[in-house]
Amino acid sequence: MTTLTPRIKSICVYCGSQPGRNPAYKAAAQTLGRAMAEAGIDLVYGGGTKGIMGAVADAVMSSGGKAIGIIPEFLMDKEASRHSLGQLSELHVTRDMHERKHMMFERSDAFVTLPGGIGTLEEIIEIMTWAQLGRHTKPMVLANINGFWDPLNALLAHMTGEGFIHTAHLVKPMVINDAAGIVPAILAQAAGGTDPGEPELISRM
Repeated sequence: MTTLTPRIKSICVYCGSQPGRNPAYKAAAQTLGRAMAEAGIDLVYGGGTKGIMGAVADAVMSSGGKAIGIIPEFLMDKEASRHSLGQLSELHVTRDMHERKHMMFERSDAFVTLPGGIGTLEEIIEIMTWAQLGRHTKPMVLANINGFWDPLNALLAHMTGEGFIHTAHLVKPMVINDAAGIVPAILAQAAGGTDPGEPELISRM
């Protein structure tokens, strides 16, 4: 088993509730899930049991790891079924998306973004915004499977070049093309020291 940096006990994974058109996305989720379980790292995620969300959770649990689902009540029958949610290691049902996102932040020591849609993009952008504002220095990863996040990286570079991101070093996540390299990269970055952030301040933003 991998020797862990004490602070990396859980990783929040943002990803799509759909499988996407390329089977490489689901395969990457499964690779990441197995690697997390083998390293003794808990999964914190949006609670969905379908698509890539379901794939990463299934991979974690089938490999002996812990999957912590955090889902608003109104999404329980859209992104999952109540029966399948009962199979998770731990389930938290929130009142709304705002409460869900803050709980996910507070329960996580790092963030990984697999391919997904608008919701996935919104979640990682918010975490990047909090990093830019100095509210945390937790590791952030874009899992750039088959170049999925290349357009976002290009946009960030364009924003920086046009003078709208003056603290790019705080905003820039690690971009990792191979899912097998994600956990080692997070552990390596965390070995240099991470800040758990200030959830109380973030909750007022």
